Amino acid sequence: MPAILVHGVPDTQHVWDGVRRHLTRSDVEAWNLPGFGGERPAGFGSTMEEYADWLIERLERVGEPVDLVGHDWGCILTLRVASLRPDLVRTWAGGNGPISAEYVWHPLAKIWQDQVQGDRYMSELRAEPFADEVSVGFDVPLPLAREMASRVDDTMKDAVLKLYRSAVTMGAEWEPALADVTAPCVVFWGAQDPACQIEFGRRLGDSLRASEVIEMDCNHWPLLQRPAEVAEILEKHWSAHSGA
Repeated sequence: MPAILVHGVPDTQHVWDGVRRHLTRSDVEAWNLPGFGGERPAGFGSTMEEYADWLIERLERVGEPVDLVGHDWGCILTLRVASLRPDLVRTWAGGNGPISAEYVWHPLAKIWQDQVQGDRYMSELRAEPFADEVSVGFDVPLPLAREMASRVDDTMKDAVLKLYRSAVTMGAEWEPALADVTAPCVVFWGAQDPACQIEFGRRLGDSLRASEVIEMDCNHWPLLQRPAEVAEILEKHWSAHSGA
């Protein structure tokens, strides 16, 4: 049964490269969400519901329950899958993606959700200053921030806007179904994250009856700041539930 890693925004599967280098198992896949590092299927509207449905359809093709892992929007979407289709998920791990009616979207998300401001932001976005902002604001090593920014193309920009505009009330809509998640869960959360505060990691752990909420000494991207630690968390979690 494979492990599937799902990225967030504005990322691609490559956000997991550092973590994967520290994993010992060979059956690990990192997937690109449609529009992030590739094209979208015809008619795909990049809403949160469509992304959850896309993940469900792709996981069905795997043919057995997987160890599912998500960061940021990957955290949110994989938990939606785990709540709707618990039969597809053997274990779950993830973080820095709040699902709470009490969560207030961060300032940049609010810009993206506004039709005029969001379109202007994306039309003016340039890779180098964006990389600097990510590095300074979220403690991402500058070379990795530059790699991230270099992959933000027009397709991704459009996908980000449509995703966030579909998700104004995501927390209120999706939080109740967390009670339906049956897979063993562990939450790992960059505790210094200004956009997705640690209190929402703790709340998520409570909602999921998680075995542990690991508060990491880093910012929003533990995958980039602490890849070896993330890999260790995942392998410990998978090993603890090897008979699940």
